[in-house]
Amino acid sequence: MLKTNDGRVIAIGDQVNVIRGDKVHSRLVFRFRDGSIDDESTVFRQGSVFQLISDHHIQKGPSFPEPVDVAVDVPAGAVTWREMKDGKDELKVEHMDLPSDLVNGMVSMVVENFPAKATEFKTSYLAVASKPRVVKLSIKPDGTDSARVGGGSRRSNRFNVHIEPGGVSGVVAPVIGKQPADVKLWVIDGEVPTFVKMEGELYQKGPRWTMVLTSPTWVSEPFEKSK
Repeated sequence: MLKTNDGRVIAIGDQVNVIRGDKVHSRLVFRFRDGSIDDESTVFRQGSVFQLISDHHIQKGPSFPEPVDVAVDVPAGAVTWREMKDGKDELKVEHMDLPSDLVNGMVSMVVENFPAKATEFKTSYLAVASKPRVVKLSIKPDGTDSARVGGGSRRSNRFNVHIEPGGVSGVVAPVIGKQPADVKLWVIDGEVPTFVKMEGELYQKGPRWTMVLTSPTWVSEPFEKSK
């Protein structure tokens, strides 16, 4: 779920991963209480490394001042996005030499698989401002915290994700008027590290929201079928 800084829940989401051969089809959908949608579908290949194949990200509704609809096809080197201009919805396509280490739709998974004992991991990300640009993300360990799970305590590793100034100051910063803020992610330690929390902006110049895992709560009333 997504929360504001004061703890108010504004959206509930579902994450679904389906494995087909060596490909993973992943989709994360947040449905906001005001009717907004944040929907990202990603396909990547998992082997000795993770490799992005495609990503389609949609943001629309009152929570997003500027709607987003961006699709990336890595093998084809194609980026497609919709842009509102003079009240008209324009479909734009640009062919780019996309790097093999793009992590759109996979940032949390990359953090879960952060190389042991490494002090920094750099990778590429496709940012879309006035037009798509590839920027570099610098991911670094940022300390540890404790999380409560079922009444017990679990160690959680904190990571900082930073857009490098060299990759963004001449591209994104003039559009948004500032350097994008860093994003914080938490991963619970264990044999299989698990992403549990994120704090950051979901769109340019947006508020900092907190994304956390949640679990079912059981109602006391018996379930009644519809008549």
